[in-house]
Amino acid sequence: MGQNLIFLIPVFGVLALLFTFWKSAWVTKQEVGTERMARIANSIAEGAMAFLKAEYRVLSVFVLAVAVLLGISGNTESSSPLVALSFIIGAVCSALAGFIGMKVATKANVRTTNAARSSLGKALEVAFAGGSVMGMGVVGLGVLGLGGLFAVYSNMGWDPNRVITVLTGFSFGASSIALFARVGGGIYTKAADVGADLVGKVEAGIPEDHPLNPATIADNVGDNVGDVAGMGADLFESYVGSIIGTGCHLHRVRWI
Repeated sequence: MGQNLIFLIPVFGVLALLFTFWKSAWVTKQEVGTERMARIANSIAEGAMAFLKAEYRVLSVFVLAVAVLLGISGNTESSSPLVALSFIIGAVCSALAGFIGMKVATKANVRTTNAARSSLGKALEVAFAGGSVMGMGVVGLGVLGLGGLFAVYSNMGWDPNRVITVLTGFSFGASSIALFARVGGGIYTKAADVGADLVGKVEAGIPEDHPLNPATIADNVGDNVGDVAGMGADLFESYVGSIIGTGCHLHRVRWI
């Protein structure tokens, strides 16, 4: 019975992801607002996607290089070369968590603004729906990734110590993406923020968020890639790290 329950765990991750797709579709259906609002929102979304693609392109090289090293070093009795697979899947899930959060955030931002023009309650509903997408996305990807790998490795006849050792690669992959996404996005955010201040307040004598300030779009792009995409990957890393850490502790208490 307990063995069968292991295979049910990834199902709950799939259900959480289905919820995120449903909520994301609901947010997309909300009114964008005026043509000018839509144009500004599209510029921010395009900038955020361009940054994220460039960042993930570089990180993919790092992930593959580390995966090769882990596969070579994991060829021992207590581990397995499959730790490299765990690392890659963890990195991909972490990147997806940030991508899903940023994708819906760039949609929810302008729709929340438009909803606030008529109703505070409606604005809160749209904003909360946008936030719930990243929250459930983090949980769904974590449960699906860890649960799926745990079910596969447990079915290979390994002892629990070896299963958990190979699973730690998943947390390592998630941590790697979170580190670079958080730091890279944060640096870009601050650089854009300082640029907006210098151009607006110092040179032109206008507020940093003024429509005539060319750095305003870059500043908002930075907020999305740093505070949303980076935070999504960071939350995912903390979530799966806590689960694997708890599993290691319980296993040590039970089996030693």
